[in-house]
Amino acid sequence: MINVLLLALVALLSIPPTALADHPIPVQELVLRAKPAVALVTARVDAEATVNCGAGAITVKPAPFVETGTGWFIDGRGYLITNAHVVDPAHRLPPWVTQELKKSAVDEACVNPVLARQGLMRGQRPDLEDQIRRRVDMGSIRLRPLPQVTVLLSNGAMLPAEIKKFSSPLLLDAAGKPVADSGRDLALIRVKDGVYPALALDENVKIGDPVRIMGFPGVVLSHELLNKTAALEASVTTGAVSGLKQDAIGQDVIQTDASAAPGNSGGPAVGHGGAVVGVLTFVSLSPSGGSIVQGFNFLIPARDVKKFLQGTEVTKPGESPFNPVWAAGLRDLGQESFKSAAAKFGEANKLLPDLPDVKRALAEAEFKVKNPPPRPFPWAWVTLGLALVSGGGYGAMWYRRWQRNRFRVKAGEVVKMMEAGVNPLLLDVRQESAAKTAPLKIPGATYISPDALEQGRTPMEVDAARTVVAYCT
Repeated sequence: MINVLLLALVALLSIPPTALADHPIPVQELVLRAKPAVALVTARVDAEATVNCGAGAITVKPAPFVETGTGWFIDGRGYLITNAHVVDPAHRLPPWVTQELKKSAVDEACVNPVLARQGLMRGQRPDLEDQIRRRVDMGSIRLRPLPQVTVLLSNGAMLPAEIKKFSSPLLLDAAGKPVADSGRDLALIRVKDGVYPALALDENVKIGDPVRIMGFPGVVLSHELLNKTAALEASVTTGAVSGLKQDAIGQDVIQTDASAAPGNSGGPAVGHGGAVVGVLTFVSLSPSGGSIVQGFNFLIPARDVKKFLQGTEVTKPGESPFNPVWAAGLRDLGQESFKSAAAKFGEANKLLPDLPDVKRALAEAEFKVKNPPPRPFPWAWVTLGLALVSGGGYGAMWYRRWQRNRFRVKAGEVVKMMEAGVNPLLLDVRQESAAKTAPLKIPGATYISPDALEQGRTPMEVDAARTVVAYCT
């Protein structure tokens, strides 16, 4: 039993570390691997408008039109994926965006001055406001739009972005029919050269697979009880693939019950392997009130993202020098190799400084290096030591016993020798007192004292080839 235990312990201790590490990625590590690659994308259209309110033309700067969504780095050199509808206001400047800017210009140039002269606040006299707006000829407003797309990283860096490829969003007309230029609702945007975290693509998705949507829902960005830093780090919602569907023009979409909201658009849905299985494209709205119905949100499959990237400079999705360093640090942290983890996190922080997730992980690893947790009692080593000691003791006892008994023969074996004609020489080597008083005597045996035997003094000449059997009691 001890030998079996010993062999089992030796086998366990001899398993290579790589074999022990071959296990699914823990959920927290999976999320932390992906989250730094997710960024807030903003399409903003400022404008200068020349408006005639009736007393001559004046130039004003109306409130900008702002659309926010989510993007994620597909290439560590600075390429991001987002939805086309997130950047469309700044990219194509649709008529409805121009109309909103003109309305804002009328309020700035015409409505606000009249209300101010009468000591009124906006909303106190809606009838007066509507009357002022109706007097303005919207067609006569000259508008000079100033569109821009920016990417806000989780370290607070605001980077201007350029749209490199664009596939129109899916749009429906008043009759609910898709408009002619409806597309895949994807955009590839580029920020300045650098080293950024990046996410790979996973085209293998099945119903029931877990997914985690990462992004910047507007309800979080504008929440009155949250700090402004809430806009820096992506939120994560969890669900599963609940269906494989098609949109109104026959394009594949993945249905998921992971929660989403406006602002999540363009966000990655990360699978159990840490890669992107889909990109959030639209949510479901209640037909009655227009409120969001959770549990019925839809993703663009990763294979369509890969197809969209054809012909661009992104040929190796997910490649980045940041990724292996960051992943190795998280793995070391999970395995309590704190010194190694701190070194990896320090390297990641040099590649792209001040990412909150990296800073927190680095602080945790450095704290654990200085304040190591108590090590668990080494039961395996103690058990192995006890097994070795016990095995050694039993081995020594067995060896001594073997030495004592290696020349011992049984009485039956002596009888067989005599019957076979071997005729062994029998020696009685008991103490003299025992030999004289004991009733047991073997016929034909020659007595010799133990001392004489030890000194080599025998009462007769012994043939070296003859078998000698000595007995005592």
